[in-house]
Amino acid sequence: MPGNTIGLLFQITTWGESHGPATGAVIDGCPPGIELSETDIQADLDRRRPGTLPSASTRSETDRVQILSGVFEGKTTGTPISLLIPNRDARSDAYDDLRNLFRPGHGDFTYQAKYGIRDHRGGGRASGRETAGRVAAGAVARKVIARAGITVEAWTRELGGVAIRRFLPGAAQASPLRCPDPEAEQEMAARLEAARAAGDTIGGIVEILVEGCPPGLGDPVFGKIDADFASALMGLGTVKGVEIGAGFAAARMSGSACNDPIGPAGFQTNHAGGILAGITSGAPIVIRAACKPIASIACPQETIDVHGRPAVVTVGGRHDVSVIPRIIPVCEAMVAIVLADHLMRQKAIRS
Repeated sequence: MPGNTIGLLFQITTWGESHGPATGAVIDGCPPGIELSETDIQADLDRRRPGTLPSASTRSETDRVQILSGVFEGKTTGTPISLLIPNRDARSDAYDDLRNLFRPGHGDFTYQAKYGIRDHRGGGRASGRETAGRVAAGAVARKVIARAGITVEAWTRELGGVAIRRFLPGAAQASPLRCPDPEAEQEMAARLEAARAAGDTIGGIVEILVEGCPPGLGDPVFGKIDADFASALMGLGTVKGVEIGAGFAAARMSGSACNDPIGPAGFQTNHAGGILAGITSGAPIVIRAACKPIASIACPQETIDVHGRPAVVTVGGRHDVSVIPRIIPVCEAMVAIVLADHLMRQKAIRS
């Protein structure tokens, strides 16, 4: 099945299904000599696992990653890195009633239309479980970009219609919802609980900040780095919109207000979000991803079966009330993967 690989020089291919024996990723093009251990990868995978919130899925996965190749004596060798993450707690019988039904908002209908066959158990490749491989690969990408002094961090900007009103440095790291505003977090938690009690789900917005990125990454005209960021993040099943810098607000600004003045010390504002003409400017890169509510809900919904007959579906199984906060390390991973690829592309141009 095409469409499972991202990147030109730093390439990631994910594989596996939600209820198969395992999921994982293969990384091709990672430079040799980078110190890498399973512990390095595990830290990010642990952030993606279900947490202690009542709104989180009760699926109990240890997500213990295994490095099968590409690392020798603690360093990358330049050969493909294969990462394995076993599925330990799949309960496929919870999806038996969905074998012949399409879940509204999910990929069931479109996968059936494209391939004439689908894995109804948890959504197969359309499941959020697939993102474990992305996070594992993203942890390796972090090691690559760290050598250039680049960091990637994300947090919850909005959840269930509640937006942050202030940003307290360090608060997001200590927050169960990865929210930098403690007061807003309390309101978000209440929205999560209300949705859970109603058998429903809610969406939100993730904000991603890249610091330390040098100017010059990105290629005109069809290799713009902002286009690649958008493509990588839109490749997540939950993401329905991406904006960079001022984003959609730029459409309501004048040119004199939107343009970022440049002085001897650098850019005086950052409405461009660190990218001009598809090439990084050296200013911080600011990206926001709008995440839709999870499609699998306990509320009865109208649908059809595989024969086109009307039906009503109520989705069981174990699901989060929101993709936030578990989607945050996934967003960080996708941005890190794009940065690693563009760093290597820039190096190839300069060499």
